[in-house]
Amino acid sequence: MINLEGVVSANWRDLPGKEIFPGIRQRILWQGTNGAKAQILEIDAGAKFTALDTHSPGPEEVFVVSGVFNDGVHDYPAGTFIHHPVGSAHVPQSRQGCVIFVFFPEG
Repeated sequence: MINLEGVVSANWRDLPGKEIFPGIRQRILWQGTNGAKAQILEIDAGAKFTALDTHSPGPEEVFVVSGVFNDGVHDYPAGTFIHHPVGSAHVPQSRQGCVIFVFFPEG
């Protein structure tokens, strides 16, 4: 028996974007009751976080949908998955622009 109770779906292009840093827009896809969150970040060419992004209380999972994402050290092309463990930190940015899917399983 198929059970779809509680299933949530969202097309990121239909959701409002909130500018969290100059040239960086966040689109929330889903939020759980425990603080877990799934989002899309659109990073314009040359844009970057103006603060260090430190992962707490849980890890961060990133999938590069398009473009090239940079964490301040490495470039990650489209199709790349990145796991940032608890306590890790980076400065999200992109020289050419990118779209990334970001999941915080623990908030």
